[in-house]
Amino acid sequence: MRQITTTTVLTLLTPAIAAAQEPTIDPLQYPGAAWSPYLVGALIGVLSMFTFYFSNKPLGASTAYARIAGLLGKVIAPTHTKSLKYFKDNPPKIGWEFMLVVGVILGGFVSAWSGGELTGRLLPEMWQARFGPDSGGLRIAVALAGGILMSFGARLSGGCTSGHGISGTLQLAVGSWVSAICFFIGGIAVAMLMFT
Repeated sequence: MRQITTTTVLTLLTPAIAAAQEPTIDPLQYPGAAWSPYLVGALIGVLSMFTFYFSNKPLGASTAYARIAGLLGKVIAPTHTKSLKYFKDNPPKIGWEFMLVVGVILGGFVSAWSGGELTGRLLPEMWQARFGPDSGGLRIAVALAGGILMSFGARLSGGCTSGHGISGTLQLAVGSWVSAICFFIGGIAVAMLMFT
């Protein structure tokens, strides 16, 4: 019977120890800095309150995309755009919702800059860990497909995550609560499919 010595144990364990010491990227762990979700939640609540107070309208962004589409439609296909019932009732224009969208883009930039996350890279580490470093085309395609599906869903349901998830739930609207629950279920399902 072979005698187990310290040298034998170290020889057997050396590959395992080396593998354990190598840095790995866990695709489920967010590596960057982040703002406090409590602070951001409170600020969104204040924003929603100010929106109701100053405009007497709920916070929402999907209407801006519909109106921008209408403005583009007036340039590309003016006769068809004018014939659509939606644009007869809601003439295309740049309103406060458009300014909200611009503010979200600028706010995202300021947030990334102030949180040290402004990298200038197309692919974050979490994405690369799951799909590889050469998946830029996939990232762009998924972002476009997700944006199109979300816009379609927002118009179909009469509101987006801002309109239903923030303003509607704050008003205790049952439809908004159902929508918000579905947003989370859909988001969790897609994240599990993509990152597990």
